[in-house]
Amino acid sequence: MNKSAKEFLGNSNYQAISYGGFRGQTRQDEPSIAQIKEDLMLMSAQGFKVIRTYDVHHEFAENTLESIKQLKMDDDSFEMYVMLGAWIDCENSFTDSPNHNQEDLEGNTKEIQEVVRLAKKYPEIVKIIAVGNESMVHWATSYFVAPNIILNWVNYLQDLKLSGDLPKSLWITSSDNFASWGGGGSEYHNEDLESLMKAVDYISVHTYPFHDTHYNPVFWKLEDVNLFDNKLDAIDHAMKKAVDYQYAQFLSVKNYMQSIGIQKDIHIGETGWASIATDLYGDEGTHAADEYKQSIYFDLTTKLCNSLKISCFYFSAFDEPWKDSSNQSGSENHFGLFTVEGKAKYALWSSVDSGLFKGLGRNGIDVQKTYDGNKEDLIKMVQPPLSYISEQ
Repeated sequence: MNKSAKEFLGNSNYQAISYGGFRGQTRQDEPSIAQIKEDLMLMSAQGFKVIRTYDVHHEFAENTLESIKQLKMDDDSFEMYVMLGAWIDCENSFTDSPNHNQEDLEGNTKEIQEVVRLAKKYPEIVKIIAVGNESMVHWATSYFVAPNIILNWVNYLQDLKLSGDLPKSLWITSSDNFASWGGGGSEYHNEDLESLMKAVDYISVHTYPFHDTHYNPVFWKLEDVNLFDNKLDAIDHAMKKAVDYQYAQFLSVKNYMQSIGIQKDIHIGETGWASIATDLYGDEGTHAADEYKQSIYFDLTTKLCNSLKISCFYFSAFDEPWKDSSNQSGSENHFGLFTVEGKAKYALWSSVDSGLFKGLGRNGIDVQKTYDGNKEDLIKMVQPPLSYISEQ
């Protein structure tokens, strides 16, 4: 089995997910190949056959590819493909004076060289290269770059395909927020973006209603709380609105693309919902974060994308405590469908019940459910949107 991105993107039999296997509070604590294999087997059991990962400047990216190769050698029915990302920064990124019109040429060149090396070394696994991760969106104030910088690197990779230095079936994209793909304000609309949209093989869009429960909560306010019998009915309604909001952002990119005469496939490169938060999204914030809402969002998003025949690299497979190491209950650490210990969150409880993860787990421990599988205990922790409470 050796499918191309053209064959598996949009194919519901090839579900996609974002994967970072770092289990500690720093990325210096790299997972071993044995640990990565544990993760790959768990993702595969759930039906994920396409993963998205970055960190090519760490051993993790190559070790993930090597782990897939070894699993395929051990079992020729094992199938897993990778979207490999190159991180792109502006000049003086993460300083007090970032220059968004110039790039960190040395750092970006190393990133691109590494994804090219890995794509050549593992051509049966690396099927997509993404130039940048939320590298053009303006709220990434520490590092964002202008579209022409992403365009130059995309063209460089496309030229390598034309010359035969990379497989012609390898797809090149950039994975970025919906706004920077033309779905936002006019400040994003320019000739370089149009050229970039023409240059990529498909468009990879990020959309996060979860964050917008705080930053743009138009969909999070319930119109009439008297319509709902209880808090779970209110939550179900709010989550449907969240997925509608996600779809509206997807359509905003599609509409802009079509308005400038471009026809390209669009897939979701990232979306997700955190299960724990002590920050803007927790009990003192929007009440967005919990496993119940995460489960609804995951299920509705999967159904929506399958109906549209698009792929969604759902974020993410596992919790990663390094993302907000100073606050272990911060939302960024808790977007995984599995906890860092390898417990299945509510979205995957039915998979545990059906035996999908039998004999699988992290650190040799079989997958268990969070909350010891007690749904009543889980529901006690669930809070409806603030507008439901304030109008009771």
